[in-house]
Amino acid sequence: MNRLELILSAVMTLSLLLNIGLFIYARAAIVRLLSVSEELSDLQRMVDSFARHLKTVYELDSFYGDETLHGLLEHAISFNEQMDTFDYIISLTEEAQEENTEEPPHDNQDNTTQEENPT
Repeated sequence: MNRLELILSAVMTLSLLLNIGLFIYARAAIVRLLSVSEELSDLQRMVDSFARHLKTVYELDSFYGDETLHGLLEHAISFNEQMDTFDYIISLTEEAQEENTEEPPHDNQDNTTQEENPT
């Protein structure tokens, strides 16, 4: 092998190693991002549930007009609005979950109901 072939082989090997490393890093970063997206989605659902529950309690006759509950309700609403800034990240996993849940019904289910109820 001459010198040019050695240099090209070394550059190709180095490039191959860098590409493999970049692929592994990008895959790990995407997995972490999807994990964060799922956690943020769960957090947003919890905050929505808390805000709805607090509003229901605040609207009860015995608590209506309570300044402490009103302040807590306003704080929950503003926190929920702040969570809306993460919608782009949250939507990464929600789209994938919606695609997975839109499966057509299986024919086996229809056959079992017909077999159970013979007519």
